[in-house]
Amino acid sequence: MAKPPPPAAIPETIEKQGTGTGDDLEARVIVYNCSCHTYQQVITLFCEAIPGMNPHKAFELAWQIDHQGSATVYTGDWKTSEGIAKHLVGGGLLVAVQ
Repeated sequence: MAKPPPPAAIPETIEKQGTGTGDDLEARVIVYNCSCHTYQQVITLFCEAIPGMNPHKAFELAWQIDHQGSATVYTGDWKTSEGIAKHLVGGGLLVAVQ
């Protein structure tokens, strides 16, 4: 007589809780070329506003904006992105948060 199959394991249920309000949505801060700031002004603003920014990376982003028209300068949570954008706009840059 054939042996009965072993009982199937019951999968563990994992519940993910959230507020459903999009608290963890990622956003991008995009800066557009306006030809009204020096590289040094842009580098200073980036280093003041963007977490982990350094002058070398800020120069690379400023160069990209100058030559390609725009650059994503930060990607992260929505609240931080809005704060960065507000600081950069306060410095006169053309900025969008998406």
